[in-house]
Parts: sequence; structure tokens; C-alpha cells
Amino acid sequence: MLIIKTNMVTPKYYTVQEVADTLQLHWQSVLNYIKSGKLEAVKLGKGYRISEEALKVFVADRSTRKKQ
Repeated sequence: MLIIKTNMVTPKYYTVQEVADTLQLHWQSVLNYIKSGKLEAVKLGKGYRISEEALKVFVADRSTRKKQ
């Protein structure tokens, strides 16, 4: 049997509540960002999951210090 290992990293996903806790927001505010398209998320069953990359983009887009 041949086993091939790859260096793939499994992306990290957060729940709506985890994102709310991290950003110190109400969970409904996070849902509003998702539903308005401002925060990218994946719907799984009855809930959403937000990737670490999507969270970084969301925060960066709201930074008061803009890239030049």
C-alpha cells in the first residue's frame, strides 16, 4: 500500500458565536453581516461557518488605516 502525504492545511472555520465573541459583537450582528454579503460564510445545516481567511478579509476591509 502506497501512502502519499501532502502538505495541505485544513482551513479553520468559526461559528457565528465564535466570531461574535472574537469581535465583541452580538451574534445577530454577525448574522446581519453574513446576510448582507459583507462577511463571507458557508451555510451548513441550520448554521453558518466563517473561514479564518474570510474573517481576516472582513476585518481588513474595515480597517481605519487604508493600504496605499
